[in-house]
Amino acid sequence: MDQATIETVRRFNRTVTERIGALDATYLGRGRPLGETRLLWEVGEDGADVRDLRRRLGLDAGYASRLLRALESRDLVVVEPNPCDRRVRRARLTPAGATERGELDRLSDRLVRDILESLDGSRRARLVAAMEVVERLLQASAVTVEPADPEGADGSWCLAHYFAELAQRFESGFDPGRSIPATAAELRPPAGVLLVARLHGEPVACGALKFTTRSSAELKRMWVSPRARGLGLGRRMLVELEQRATEAGMVTVRLETNGALVEAIALYRSSGYVEVEPFNDEPYAHHWFEKRLGPASPSAPSSDA
Repeated sequence: MDQATIETVRRFNRTVTERIGALDATYLGRGRPLGETRLLWEVGEDGADVRDLRRRLGLDAGYASRLLRALESRDLVVVEPNPCDRRVRRARLTPAGATERGELDRLSDRLVRDILESLDGSRRARLVAAMEVVERLLQASAVTVEPADPEGADGSWCLAHYFAELAQRFESGFDPGRSIPATAAELRPPAGVLLVARLHGEPVACGALKFTTRSSAELKRMWVSPRARGLGLGRRMLVELEQRATEAGMVTVRLETNGALVEAIALYRSSGYVEVEPFNDEPYAHHWFEKRLGPASPSAPSSDA
């Protein structure tokens, strides 16, 4: 990463924090810093589990507790055991907190209008469009990709949603019992690997490899949650899996796919996969692909980094 690029991002960060008033001791003039204000807003009308708030906002336990205590001291929030699981703490707004959240919405809207109304129509449109791009790219940068147990909570969640989507999109539906299996044992090292992508701690995508021979792997269970599409996760997952295959000594990666998955087919073709003759009898497949992998680069960063 060159220094000029780093300086550009840092300059952007300084401009944004200054323009939105993040440096003010009392954000939006409400007597609280931005951290407390944002947490109050995130608690929301229905309340939220403290662990979910921490994960969503990237807060450590100590800092989140201090923010919540400050809000409790002002009678804006109550923190109590979750009725469904008393081991879990849940935050909810008091009546005063709900009123304050409404005022925050009003003042936040006014701040946005002040920013946009200072620009003419074309510049306003450019700024909003650029913000949409920046938001999506920052979300993409927050995604982590790591191995997961196929029978763990996140792995099971992804695979269940993957199967459900196939059942909706395939013309004949989808029955996992009829498909060539990729069992949990086959998706665990050393037989294979399942990768799960997470955004703010929540699973949003998965992909897997089965090491079928000493030199060949099969790509399985590629799926991206609808809420995370447009972040480039399909391509990122594919690159991560190819790197894992290369590190395991694989020479080729093969896959089969259904004709209804047009986005996946376009991804594979644009990533160097070549259509080949059928190499198995998968009943749901219309296309079979293969890609030869290059040697692992000794200077390439580890995919665990």
